[in-house]
Amino acid sequence: MYEGVVQDLIDELGRLPGVGPKSAQRIAFHLLQADPQDVQRLVQTLSEVKDKVAFCETCGNVAEGTQCRICADPRRDASAICVVEEPKDVVAIERTREFRGRYHVLGGAISPMDGVGPDDLRFTELMSRLSDGTVSEVIIATDPNLEGEATASYTARLLTPFDIKVTRLASGLPVGGDLEYADEVTLGRAFEGRKLLNA
Repeated sequence: MYEGVVQDLIDELGRLPGVGPKSAQRIAFHLLQADPQDVQRLVQTLSEVKDKVAFCETCGNVAEGTQCRICADPRRDASAICVVEEPKDVVAIERTREFRGRYHVLGGAISPMDGVGPDDLRFTELMSRLSDGTVSEVIIATDPNLEGEATASYTARLLTPFDIKVTRLASGLPVGGDLEYADEVTLGRAFEGRKLLNA
C-alpha cells in the first residue's frame, strides 16, 4: 500500500505478536512523526536487548548474565521449583509474592498442531535439575488451555520416578466474575479445587 521503506516498516511491525495490520500502520506513522531522538533511543534499546539479554543457564528465564536474578538469589527456596511455559509467566507469579522458590521455564507448551513436541522444550534440563535430590516439590503452572494441560500431564508423568511432590496450580472462577458467564471447564475446575471452610 505504501512505498518502499514505509511499507517494510509496517510489515516488520505487523510480524510482532498481538500487532495487527492497522496497529502496525499506526505505530509506523507514530514513529515517522516522532522526535528523531526518541526513535534513536528505541533503536538503541532494541539493539542493547539483543546484545545483552540471553536466557538463564539454570532455569531458562531472561537474564543479563549466565544466571537470572532469581537463580542467583541465595535466599530463594531451592527445594521448590515452579514449572512455567514462558518468562512472562515468571513475572506474573512473582507479582503475587506467594512463591519463594525457583523456576523452570520450558520455552513453550506441547502443541502437536504447531509442531511443538516434548523434545522442543526444556524437559531434559528440568530432569537434570532434579537429579541431585535437592528439590522436594515441583509446582506445574502451565496455562489452563489444551496445550497447557497436555504439557502438565506430560510433566507429571515424567516426574513419576522421582520421590517428589508434584502439584498443579488450582484454577477456577475469577474474583468478581459471575457464575452464569463461566464455561463448563472453568466451573468444573472450581468444583474440583473447592476448599473446606469449616475446618
